[in-house]
Amino acid sequence: MIEYTQAHNPDDRIITRAAHILAEGGIVAYPTDSSWAIGCSSDSSRGLDRLARLREEKRSRFSLICSDIRQMSSYAIMDTPVFRLVKNYTPGPYVFVLDTVHKVEKKIGIRRPEVGMRIPDHVIPLRIVQALGVPIFSITASRDMSDVYDMEDVYAEEMLFDEGWELDIIDGIDLIIDSGETLDRELSTVVRINREGIEIIRQGKGPWEDGES
Repeated sequence: MIEYTQAHNPDDRIITRAAHILAEGGIVAYPTDSSWAIGCSSDSSRGLDRLARLREEKRSRFSLICSDIRQMSSYAIMDTPVFRLVKNYTPGPYVFVLDTVHKVEKKIGIRRPEVGMRIPDHVIPLRIVQALGVPIFSITASRDMSDVYDMEDVYAEEMLFDEGWELDIIDGIDLIIDSGETLDRELSTVVRINREGIEIIRQGKGPWEDGES
């Protein structure tokens, strides 16, 4: 199913429908500030299994979309310097790989020492998370649904989509929210921040000025 709405003023009924589908274990596709993405509720084991099957991989490779930095801090360890750094770059096309808080697996159903998190600069995914009440596990929409984090930049760009309606070729999506935008076929910038410092895992759409620390 494809629903069409405005990018900067999405229809409340479509946002509510998307949140309901996610809460019931469904899969929803949506625009972000980089490329098109596909996600499920972080509270739904069924949704996580379905999202994993789309990419034929383990759950642990997904990132979390949060609505704000406060929500992000309930899942990841963010001392004052990390908080300030992340705040400077959010919302935006960045995924921050951070150490998880104690027993975070109870919140997201996954055991892992770190988690990729982002706050995109796009109204639609932020509104969906707000309506759902929990973060969304998210993957990049790709024509072969491989893990684009492991691809070379040129290859990744070739596999990404321009228009929302194009995602209809991917089986298993319950709702595609088409905002009428032609999105840049670009990946987000991925940055790991931990006690050892800052590591640029992938330089994507978002510029990075702080460098190593």
